[in-house]
Amino acid sequence: MNYLTLAGGVGGAKLALGLSRILPPSDLTVVVNTGDDEEFHGLHVSPDVDTVMYTLAGLSNPETGWGIRGETFNALERLKAYGADNWFNLGDKDLATHIRRTHLLLQGESLSAATDSLRRSLGVAHPIVPMSDDPVRTMLTTTIGELPMQTWFVKHRCEPAVSSIRFAGAAQAQPSPSFMQALRDCDTLVFCPSNPFVSVAPILAVPGVRDAIERFDGVRIAVSPIVGGQAIKGPAAKMMGELGIESSCVGVAKQYLELCDIFVLDDVDADRAPDIESLGMRAAVTNTMMLTDEDKVRLAEYICGLAA
Repeated sequence: MNYLTLAGGVGGAKLALGLSRILPPSDLTVVVNTGDDEEFHGLHVSPDVDTVMYTLAGLSNPETGWGIRGETFNALERLKAYGADNWFNLGDKDLATHIRRTHLLLQGESLSAATDSLRRSLGVAHPIVPMSDDPVRTMLTTTIGELPMQTWFVKHRCEPAVSSIRFAGAAQAQPSPSFMQALRDCDTLVFCPSNPFVSVAPILAVPGVRDAIERFDGVRIAVSPIVGGQAIKGPAAKMMGELGIESSCVGVAKQYLELCDIFVLDDVDADRAPDIESLGMRAAVTNTMMLTDEDKVRLAEYICGLAA
C-alpha cells in the first residue's frame, strides 16, 4: 500500500519516523506544513520541514524533538554582539541548512526542489514534500495583536491568548506538484498527531487540498495529539481552550469531519470512543504515546494494520 502523511511539528515527525522504519521510500511520502516558515537574518527557515528532515535523518535533538543534537550557538552569539535580534534559536549546524536552502531558492529552485536536495544530502530516503512552493504564513490574532506563528510560539512562548487564526497567502497558493501527485497515487492518508490548527489546517487551507481529501476514495486515518485533555507536546490544548473548542480527542476529531474515516485515540480516552463514532468515524483505541523509537514503530504498525 502507498501512504501519504500530513505532518507538522514534533508529533508529526515522530510518527513519520515510525512509518519510515517499516515502509520503503516508494510507499511513503511525508507532506509537511510550511505555514511556520519565516525569514531570519536573511535566511529562509522552514521549522516543520527541518524537524521532520532531521528526525528522519537521525539528527534531531532527543531532548527538544527539534533542532540538531550536539548543537553549538557561536554564530547566534556573534549576531547578538552585532546587535541582531536572536530570540529565534538557530544553531551553527542548523544555520548551514538555512544558508543552503536560501542559496538554492535564490538560484531559482522551488522550495520542493530545495527540500529534496537537502533531505538527500542528509541521507533521508523517503520523500519529504512541502505543502506548497508558494508562501503561506500562519497569523494568529492574540491579546497583543496579530503575530506570525513563530513570533507567538518562540518569542512570546505561546503566552498571549489566541482568538483567531488566518493563513496569509493561502488563497493565492497552489499545492506543491509532488503533494498532489502523492495524493493521487496513495491508498492511505494519515493525519499525524500534529496540532490541527497550526500544523494541519495550513495544509488544508491551500486551494484544492481539502476538496481532494474529501473526495479521496482510500482510507483516511487521523491520530489525536490530545491525550487526557492535554497536548502530548506543544500548545494545542491551550489554543483549543482559547478558541472555545473542547480540549479533548473529540474536539480534535471534530476538526476532521468529512476528512477522516478512522480516528485513533489513546487508551486513556477509551471512554470517548462512542463520541468519536457519533461523528461518523470509526474509533480505534491504542497507546499513542511515542516516548521511544520502538513506540513510534509500534504505532506506525498499528496504523498500517488499520489501513490494511
